[in-house]
Amino acid sequence: MSTPPSSGPDPAAAATDEGVRAQSQEQPSPRPYADLTPDLVLDAVESLGFVVDGRLLALNSYENRVYQIGIDGAAPLIAKFYRPGRWSDAAIAEEHLFIAELAEREIPAVAPLLIGGCSLHRHQGYRFSLSPRCGGRDPELEDLGILTRIGRFIGRIHAVGASHPFRYRPMLDRQQFGEQPSQFLLEQGWIPTEIETAYRSVLTHALTEIRACYERAGAIRVLRLHGDCHRGNLLWTDAGPHFVDFDDARTGPAIQDLWMLLSGNRQAMALQLDAVLQGYRDFADFDPRELHLIEALRTLRLIHHAAWLARRWDDPAFPSAFPWFDSPRFWEEQILILREQIAAMQEGPLALF
Repeated sequence: MSTPPSSGPDPAAAATDEGVRAQSQEQPSPRPYADLTPDLVLDAVESLGFVVDGRLLALNSYENRVYQIGIDGAAPLIAKFYRPGRWSDAAIAEEHLFIAELAEREIPAVAPLLIGGCSLHRHQGYRFSLSPRCGGRDPELEDLGILTRIGRFIGRIHAVGASHPFRYRPMLDRQQFGEQPSQFLLEQGWIPTEIETAYRSVLTHALTEIRACYERAGAIRVLRLHGDCHRGNLLWTDAGPHFVDFDDARTGPAIQDLWMLLSGNRQAMALQLDAVLQGYRDFADFDPRELHLIEALRTLRLIHHAAWLARRWDDPAFPSAFPWFDSPRFWEEQILILREQIAAMQEGPLALF
């Protein structure tokens, strides 16, 4: 029979003080998962006392490797193998502690299992965690009532996130999501020569407008966030949402966890955001000055995403999943998209109903 994990997430047990302070010494590798075979994945799960039934399903994940594992006589588990060199042990521990805090307050965030008092484990040089499998469907974000319910849960997440800061996870800011990725793309020769001048010009203009948006917003409160709260990380059930994949949890403005729920033209987005905030404000305050940051954050995400693909290009999973990235057409489209974002940032913030 499979060994049952410890009952319930315990923030005090999720990581010792020594574990939180210890930084990972692993170095990034261009082929970080070359040795992560199916047998190794199953052996890792069995090393924690579970008996696997041989079923293994790779799930849609590129930054990390995530698998659904069949367990003999029990429900399947989700095994997440962390990309070597990306996060320190301390940063992963903070992610787990944050999710555990949410779960303790009955906020539907899927927390890693505690096994032997730990949530982060090692096997054959890989760090991994196990979580229960939680089913759900794609949320109908076109339904304003569903947006209000989601907003209510995000408000609860932010009320917890504001209670104390991250110590080891970074800030979502212009430097890390704009200036540094831009410098990497330009210095590493990713831009085709024939359009480099045009791309450099529009990128510089976009960074200037991002800075202006932040200046108009002024001093904004920052807090612990989900960080990547798009519909793909929301599993909808009849009881409401489950929030998954806190791997990008960072410190930043509250609007970061709200704007990715919006789509369509400005009027549609304003209506959607108004619905989200109806629920959000039941549990957390919202500073309307953050509306100045929506298009700036969208632009930062575009720049950061391009640099992320470039940094990961030596990982064989990336060229096969994103074959269009390494082509002049992609960068031509980026120029057009950045120009549209410049216009959106200049247009000013959404007007709420």
